[in-house]
Order: sequence, then structure tokens, then C-alpha cells
Amino acid sequence: MSDILLLEQTEQGVATLTLNRPEVMNALSSALREALVDRLHQLANDPCVRVLILKGAGKAFCAGLDLAELSSHGLPPSGPHNDPVTALASMPCPTIAAVQGVAVTGGLELMLACDMVLASHSARFADTHVRMGVLPGWGLSQKLSRILGRSRAMELSMSGNFMGAEQAERWGLVNRLVPDDALQAQALALAQDIATAPREMTHAYKRLIDEGYQLPLGEALALERQRSQAWAKQLTAASLSGTSNAVKQRGRGQA
Repeated sequence: MSDILLLEQTEQGVATLTLNRPEVMNALSSALREALVDRLHQLANDPCVRVLILKGAGKAFCAGLDLAELSSHGLPPSGPHNDPVTALASMPCPTIAAVQGVAVTGGLELMLACDMVLASHSARFADTHVRMGVLPGWGLSQKLSRILGRSRAMELSMSGNFMGAEQAERWGLVNRLVPDDALQAQALALAQDIATAPREMTHAYKRLIDEGYQLPLGEALALERQRSQAWAKQLTAASLSGTSNAVKQRGRGQA
């Protein structure tokens, strides 16, 4: 794997991918996009991976597509080989974006393809598609309105202005804010916590949430009932007794 994309894995099943072009705020060159897609496909099929963290090297998460490359070569044809947003959204395990500095346009789309977002107080967010004269193709026009509400999404996308970390948290763009110097540690702590849950459960529950989110509420509730009933058939009193005791013990520890 090229050094423009770094991979670390823990014994607990946490994989961390780092976009490693800090000199250009981790801008998504063609090479980085293709490397990211390849690595995500490998990790998706790795039975040892329970949680994925995505972060950027240096002071930024991701500044979006590489503008110098675009100025020289134009927009590249889009396909499965260079679409990291689809590859990231298709990961079967839970994913966490650890965001410091800027997450702009394509970088914002990459962030929103993750299941959870931890952001540092230095984080800043922008959708500059209208300023670049390019329509989004990785889902941003539809995701923002569903996350923020239509009018707030309009403000962010039509203005192209930057949003600070505190406003992003108030508007629900990120899960929570953490100190800059604690971002990586807290992202890893959350990932390790999730990794202690059964892998088959986190995969099945994530799939249920994602597939239900695409449906009207009535159909989504029917899907949940169908999946719940099918899952219940494999459960036994003994297995439920064991998990019940473990949940009680964990709850006492968190209290």
C-alpha cells in the first residue's frame, strides 16, 4: 500500500485508515481515491476487522478533491474503482470519522459516509460545490438535508461558507466535540468499546438501520419485525441468560 494511505490494526479488531497527504490537507488525488477504495474492499472482507476509524494526517481531515489535479486534468470519470464514499458506506462493520481541521466538499462527503463522527474543536466544514461549479455526485445533496433539515442544508450548500465545530455539533452534523489533543484517543476508545460487542450483531444491526433508513417508516418497521423474528429463532434461553448477565454487569460498571 502506498504511503499516501496508512493502515494500523489492533488486536481488538480496530482498523485505522489515515489519509496521508498532509502537505495538501489530504486532498483526494486519483491515486488516493483508488488506494482508499482498494483498501476498504480488503478490510470489508477481513474477518478480524470489527470497527474502522478514518482520519487525516496532520492538521486536516480532508480538503476534498485535489484542485491542482482537477485544474490539470479535469474531473475524472467516476466509477466503482475511484468512489471511496460508496466503498466506505458499504463497509459491513461500524465506521467512525475522526475529524480535525477542515472537512470540505469531497472530504465532507467522505466524513458523512461514516456511521459516527467525532470532531475536534478545530474542525471546520464546508460544501463548496456551488463555488466550484460542480454538482455533487457522492450523495451530499441528499444527505445534508436529511441530517440537518432542508433549510439548514440550503444555507450550508448555497453559501459555500465554512461552519465551525460548535455550530456543527448544535446542528447535528457531528456526534460530539472533543479536545484536539484527545481526538485520536477518544475515537480509539469508542472503537474499542464497540469492538467488544459480537461482530455478527454489529453487522446485522448496522445493516438493519441502514436499510430501514431508506424506507418509509411503515415499511421500515415491517422490515424490523421481519428481521427480529428471524433472528429470534436462533436464540435459546441459555444464550439469553448469559448475555443478560453480561449486560447487567457492564451496566453496573458504567453507572
